[in-house]
Amino acid sequence: MNEHVSSLYVRAHELLNLGMDGSPIYSDHFARLNREVYEQALDLYNTLEGNTPEEEAELCLSILVALNATFYDNGRKQQYIQRLLDRCLNVLDKLPDSLLKVRLLTCCYGEVYEEKLAAEAHSIINTWDMASLTPEQKEIIGELKNMEENQYPFEIIEAHPTNPVEGCADANPKTMLPNDT
Repeated sequence: MNEHVSSLYVRAHELLNLGMDGSPIYSDHFARLNREVYEQALDLYNTLEGNTPEEEAELCLSILVALNATFYDNGRKQQYIQRLLDRCLNVLDKLPDSLLKVRLLTCCYGEVYEEKLAAEAHSIINTWDMASLTPEQKEIIGELKNMEENQYPFEIIEAHPTNPVEGCADANPKTMLPNDT
């Protein structure tokens, strides 16, 4: 099981970071990776539960990351995510303070933006030696900070009533735009 879960986490992470290093993104590779990650996530979701709290946490984390990384949806994706969040909440109290727990808290926080999840992640992070952080610890600290600073990746904005969107005369005045545009 661990091999499949680790493989999913690595591939989902690859998908989330595709092109971030400046390399080109090829549509065929992107689409294939999306499909493979989504199918692997559903396979694990439908067949496995962890035997220990750590295995269950790794499994839920990998599937949540994978579902968030993919654009595919069979119409039940949000139901899967909700069930995974329920599983996560059942296992969080059983986990010792660790990088895995911070990752799971951060992932859950990114779904529901419940402040107590972020606070618990910070309380664990505050016990780490900041002078000797691992790359994985640095990465999760950055992810948590990014989520806290950008809680909603999309927001509704009001455009000017006479010119809703410059260059688009027939555009809807309420438009979903990413925060960074």
